[in-house]
Amino acid sequence: MKVELDKLHRKTIPPRGMLPLSVPGTVDAWSELHKKFGKLKLSDDLAPAAKYADEGFPVTELIAFYWHFGPELYQDLPGAFLETYTLDGKARTPAKGDIFKNPALAKTLRLIGEKGRDGFYKGEIADKIDKFMQENGGFLRKADFEKHTSTWIDPVSTNYRGYDVFELPPNGQGIATLQILNILEGFDLKSMGRNSAETLHVMIEAKKIAWADRAKFYADPEFAKIPLAGLLSKEYATERRKLIDPEHAVKTVEAGAPPANAPTSQPTRLPLQDPAATPKHSTVDDGDTIYMCTADDEGNMVSLIQSNYRGMGSGIVVPGLGFMFQDRGELFSMEPDHANVYAPGKRPFHTIIPGFVMRDGKPWEAFGVMGGGMQPQGHVQVLTNQIDFGLNVQEAGDASRWQHEGDNEPTGEKMASGGYVEVESGIPYEIVRELEKRGHDVRFDVGGYGGYQAIKVEMHDGQRVYVGASESRKDGQAAGY
Repeated sequence: MKVELDKLHRKTIPPRGMLPLSVPGTVDAWSELHKKFGKLKLSDDLAPAAKYADEGFPVTELIAFYWHFGPELYQDLPGAFLETYTLDGKARTPAKGDIFKNPALAKTLRLIGEKGRDGFYKGEIADKIDKFMQENGGFLRKADFEKHTSTWIDPVSTNYRGYDVFELPPNGQGIATLQILNILEGFDLKSMGRNSAETLHVMIEAKKIAWADRAKFYADPEFAKIPLAGLLSKEYATERRKLIDPEHAVKTVEAGAPPANAPTSQPTRLPLQDPAATPKHSTVDDGDTIYMCTADDEGNMVSLIQSNYRGMGSGIVVPGLGFMFQDRGELFSMEPDHANVYAPGKRPFHTIIPGFVMRDGKPWEAFGVMGGGMQPQGHVQVLTNQIDFGLNVQEAGDASRWQHEGDNEPTGEKMASGGYVEVESGIPYEIVRELEKRGHDVRFDVGGYGGYQAIKVEMHDGQRVYVGASESRKDGQAAGY
């Protein structure tokens, strides 16, 4: 359904309510993956999740902590949030160890398993959503669901010190990782030292440079012409690298002018193998965003991420369906001439980015770092921790992190005074002082540094060995079976 931009009378899209909703794509993505790679029935794939929804599961500590904020955020919105996501239908959210049940979600999952994606996009679920939206001022209609399709795309990559790092292109932010790595390749990070002031300074500055391009160019490629090859070219990175002053933090950065005719030399293409056996190894994390990677005894690997975005999502829960709509539409711009402007039939700028690395044409690591704008910054940190500084796959995620905020954004915000950088306590204070001398506004925060999971491939005596990693900042795990 079309929404007139000028009639919204807004400069931003809110994080909750009807405006940030877009048609959910996850169910169709599951269906597409299942058609191409699945070996079981879709109903069998969804059965364990439906069982947990019916019978309940004990809530973990970190999820319980974040869940506690839900009633305050969502209780005034139309729909069934309190009925679905509290234990008493009023305000009591699950504490650590409480059993949470969601029978409405179990019913939805079983219907999808039985009737496939059309049961969601063309059947009774879409009917219920349409009716609810019309009664409560929402903009989505069944026709929007019926028109939804997924798109198969090829990942893009850059070579960083001999490692081919793959990310998804826009409308996501994955290429920000590649742009930062291209800039950092011109510095001898290993000699500069991990977590030294010199290393952190150039990393933060490289992030600012990439973010300026991210704010201008990253959007739905069906609505905007994105100079993708230029953004990822080594020549462009060389020019942009000149913006880094080794002694001073930049306060403002403008988007560059990537060459339109840049060469598109790509490394070995990321292989999509034949349908896999049941994965034997996996790492997974629970929450508003989940990242999961898997690997099996045939050598198949998957790097996957999906998300409701901010908090638990938009707060909109259609009665009887058991799930909350995501609020990804918040990431549209309201500037009429912006590449990422709010428009019907358009995908918003997305933050979720699964990562994958190959070396010498062979899989090396499936990895991800959840956390909004932290994700490309986290990707860069866990990769340089391994490639430049020799940390193992678990140490790379456990190591202290930084996060730069207050930057240029695809939603229209402009960095005017350099933004600020938050650091974890493991970064020594003498390093913080050196960063402040360079003009960085350094702050401290105990959370917000993302959630990392990975599976690395190692060869031992000619045998392939998988090494899983899952960090302590999130409720995740690495498991082999």
